[in-house]
Amino acid sequence: MDMKSGRLNTQDNAALQELVDTFDMLGDWEERYRYLIELGRKLPPMPEAEHSEANKVRGCMSQVWLAGEVGDGARLHLRGDSDAHIVKGLIALILALTDGRTAREVLDTDIKAAFAQLGLESHLSMNRRNGFYAMVERIRQMAATAVAG
Repeated sequence: MDMKSGRLNTQDNAALQELVDTFDMLGDWEERYRYLIELGRKLPPMPEAEHSEANKVRGCMSQVWLAGEVGDGARLHLRGDSDAHIVKGLIALILALTDGRTAREVLDTDIKAAFAQLGLESHLSMNRRNGFYAMVERIRQMAATAVAG
């Protein structure tokens, strides 16, 4: 993160740069919401068995599930789903920034800064923001567990 600007260094994360470029190109928020919904539609289906209480994210108004495992090289392999279209898009956004990265990279990524840089901080309801941060915290916990051993 660039401490002077408070912006995430997009050079370190090609997925974030692509999202920033796309959001900038789209312009108005109605188009950006449609794009988020489209991202959610492109998520691979989460197995029904993973729609469990253990994978449920607390703090979300919608139903949200996140699951994953740590693979070779301590890389996180994550899956998520929601019953709300925009929330599913937010899951896709988070996974674009975290899935396939090492646990240490995930912990070193300031996802909240990415969220702000995309302009989502000021364009989502308080409940959706809180849910987003609950999802981020769940993934950070998975990464911290992987780093710890």
